[in-house]
Amino acid sequence: MSKSPLSQKVTSIPPSGIRRFFDIAATMKDVISLGIGEPDFVTPQHISQAAIDSILQGDTHYTSNSGTIELRTALSDKLFDMYGVRYNAENEILITVGVSEALQCAMLAVIDPGDEVLVVEPSFVAYKPSVVLAGGTAVVVPTFVENDFQVTAEELEKHITPRTKAIFIGYPNNPTGAVLGKERLRQIADLAEKYDLLVISDEIYDRLVYGVKHTNFASLPRMQERTILLGGFSKSYAMTGWRVGYVCANAEILGAIRKVHQYAIMSAPTMAQHAALEAILHGEQDVRDMVNEYDLRRQTILAGLNTIGLPTFEPRGAFYVFPDIRPTGLTSEQFSEKLLMEQHVAAVPGDAFGASGAGFVRMSYCNSMENIEEALERIERVVKSQK
Repeated sequence: MSKSPLSQKVTSIPPSGIRRFFDIAATMKDVISLGIGEPDFVTPQHISQAAIDSILQGDTHYTSNSGTIELRTALSDKLFDMYGVRYNAENEILITVGVSEALQCAMLAVIDPGDEVLVVEPSFVAYKPSVVLAGGTAVVVPTFVENDFQVTAEELEKHITPRTKAIFIGYPNNPTGAVLGKERLRQIADLAEKYDLLVISDEIYDRLVYGVKHTNFASLPRMQERTILLGGFSKSYAMTGWRVGYVCANAEILGAIRKVHQYAIMSAPTMAQHAALEAILHGEQDVRDMVNEYDLRRQTILAGLNTIGLPTFEPRGAFYVFPDIRPTGLTSEQFSEKLLMEQHVAAVPGDAFGASGAGFVRMSYCNSMENIEEALERIERVVKSQK
């Protein structure tokens, strides 16, 4: 063809910076992966059984576009019980195919060409592309280790222009593990109100916090009407492969998001919705048990990295640490490649999550304590080899 068959929007987006190291690791033996952001736990049996039972009972048809009313009602009750924020199950909650679909549908529903979205970095690799695919412009707002990678309202305000439509935040944060305190969230809420902005809040890691409380952004005064809340079941309930997420918003915004979802997806998988309902109703102890285990691993890897000589601030959420590898004299890419090729430990360069992640690497502690301790020994060898 004389003309390119490809969309300029798509060609302008680089491939995920995470995948290259996973692809290399897949060809190697004896690799300890600290790279993948996925629970190593198997989905609790009673949750899986709920899906199996639904299939055996013949419930294999489409659900409502919005998802089953039982799941939406249970989710509405759960969010109220935990955070004091109440969404109408009929028209303010949409069940999606993971949070990734919720994210893209939300962007397509609210962003017009020329709109700017403030994206706090380092951040999950899909945030900026989702804005671009919707026709908007992603405006990067960096965070820094000196502030434990917590964004401030002052830094956000510097980047606001007349074209700014929304602020995109994701706390607890992937890749840093940072948690944003309630006072800073209130300051961001005041900023959103001052400039009449939407806030898109990805709270997929809301249950995975250690020694602090998570604040649901929509629960802040006057914020529910201007917040698009994204969440899901993958991380807290070890249900990544089930692909069930949700988006909550006021009825007008949710209706627009549902319209995109209708034409793109139809409905989330029926049996996965049954599993998600079981998770909400009877999975609380499973979450607590997994969080306790993650916390032990978090403390082990945090202490180990600091002892090795890689300064690492204390992450209070998700299941990642974000060590500073600059003392080695290597770039994030060089360190990650050396660690994988020489010591068979997979990690992800920090700048895969944005320029402000340069000089750091993301390490997930979704692995056994035994493997984490072995990985620390291998990491120490790389650090010592640079001295």
